[in-house]
Parts: sequence; structure tokens; C-alpha cells
Amino acid sequence: MVKIPFVAEVSSNHNRDLSRCLEFVDNAAAIGCAAVKFQLFKINELFAPEILRKSANHRRRQEWELPVEFLPELSARCRQLGMAFGCTPFYLKAVDELYDYVDFYKISSYELLWSDLLTACARTGKPVVISTGMADFGEVQCAVSTLQNASCKNFTLLHCVSNYPTKPQDCHLGVMGRYRESFGCAVGWSDHSVNPGVIQRAINHWGAAMVEFHLDLDGRGAEFTGGHCWLPHQIQPLIEQVGAGLLADGSAEKIFSENELKERDWRADPSDGLRPFKHLR
Repeated sequence: MVKIPFVAEVSSNHNRDLSRCLEFVDNAAAIGCAAVKFQLFKINELFAPEILRKSANHRRRQEWELPVEFLPELSARCRQLGMAFGCTPFYLKAVDELYDYVDFYKISSYELLWSDLLTACARTGKPVVISTGMADFGEVQCAVSTLQNASCKNFTLLHCVSNYPTKPQDCHLGVMGRYRESFGCAVGWSDHSVNPGVIQRAINHWGAAMVEFHLDLDGRGAEFTGGHCWLPHQIQPLIEQVGAGLLADGSAEKIFSENELKERDWRADPSDGLRPFKHLR
């Protein structure tokens, strides 16, 4: 079946449990995703020390870190299931730690301004995907230039609204058209709306070449209460509908189905307007 690459974003819903991480990969494959994506961060290299000293809430996010030791098994399981494995590096050393395992790098909206990180990802020669939430158009232009100056040949811009969840009226999907016209690159949608209509519109009207969405397995992930995560039974019918819709595009040639060929002689005969054609009567 023809597919739009749906990318399941596990984010911090893995709860630092390797078995649960692998279950995410298995579920993403089962519901029809082309890729699954994790995040690699260390709280001490994500937030400034002043914030960590003041905020116990931010310090507790250490419990959300993905252990680097999980990477080989996650990557191997993805390849076994025929899916791409992506990850978001949140510190510079993470780019090297991920290199042997990922099929693509993802830049978070929050890191879009960090040119050193963009450059490090671009110089690996691997595809780069960037979410553009909160960025104005000039900042997106700068990020694209940074990638191009570092010889990145394959990058995708994801329109994104950093609201959790995002109301449909705040999605402004038309931005995708502007990105495509301005940068001539692949364009997609990073979803926080948990709304099938928004995703259908992003694909069918605005030509999203990739859809990223946040996935949880059971409502027990660390980020599920934010309201921006899909459950497998919610997103699977949508993925199937999108696939069927794309398959239905078919050819511009007027091709008869097998059943149509059988029915053609049962049309009204042009001489008297009665069915079937006279040679069958």
C-alpha cells in the first residue's frame, strides 16, 4: 500500500524501561508507521544549572532520560521490522552516540536556534528533520541556511505548533505551502492536535510528505496527561485511511476495472436506450 511516512514519537513515554521501549517499536510497526523516534537528552545538559537549582520539577525529568545503552537494541528491532529509527539529540556528544544507530536525526523546535547542533547533524551526511514550532520565518530561514552550509542534502521541515495540545484553529497548516515554495524541500506536519481532521488536511490539501505524532501505549507514559499523545487504537484507523486514500489516486488513464469490463455490454444500447447492447439480447 502507498504510504505517507508516519513517524511515532515516543518522547518520554518509555519510562526508562527497555521492554516498554521495544513495545513502542512493535506497536509502531503494527499500526503502519514508517519510523519510530526517541529522544536522547541528559537533564544536566538540557537545562541551565540556575533552572535546575530552582526547579524540582525540572530535576525530576531525569527520570525521563533514555539510557544510551538502549540504542543498539532499539535500532536492531526497527531494522528487523522494516522501520526507520530516528532520534533527537539534545547535546552535541549525542550526535556521535547516535551515529551508528539512527537512520535520521531530528531537531526539536526548542533547539532550532542552536546552529552548532544543526551543523553537527548535517555533517554526518544523514537525513535531518526539523520541527519549527515557535520559530518565526527568519529563524527557519537561518536554520535551513545552516544545514545547507554544512552540506546537508536531505532535510525535511515539519510545520509544528508548540502547544500541548494544539487547537485546530491554531494549526495554520498553510505555513507548509510557504515552506515548500520558499525552500524547495520536503515538508511535513508534527502533530500536537490529536485531531484526525487536522492530519487529513495536512496530507490531502497541503501535501505533507511526513507526519510525526506523539504515541503512548496505555495512558501511562510520562507525557500522556499533556493531552497531545495518540494511543495505538486511535491512530491506526487514520493511518489506514490515509494509505487507502493515496492508493485510490491510481492513474489518470481511464482504466476499466475487471468488473467494469464485464458490465460494459449491459449499458443502454444507443439505438433504443434499452439494456443490454443488442448483441446480448
